[in-house]
Amino acid sequence: MAQAEMVQVDELVREIARALVDESEAVEVESVNRDESTVLRLHVAAQDVGKVIGKQGRTARSIRTILGAVSMKLHHRYTLDILEEDEQA
Repeated sequence: MAQAEMVQVDELVREIARALVDESEAVEVESVNRDESTVLRLHVAAQDVGKVIGKQGRTARSIRTILGAVSMKLHHRYTLDILEEDEQA
């Protein structure tokens, strides 16, 4: 998997999250590479977690659907974890 493609996927998730939250400067995306997949850890401010998750998880599901489409195109699996800013995982 090309490094440039991973950076583009990180940037895609970062820009989607920034459009949804109030504190866009607190948005960070961390990539954790595993054997056959990449986990994207989305860090947002505590008060913005609900905005990223959405009612009944619809917004988070939509972001994951986009990642699924990207995964099919790039032949590499991406998953999304949504974390609060101070949460350490």
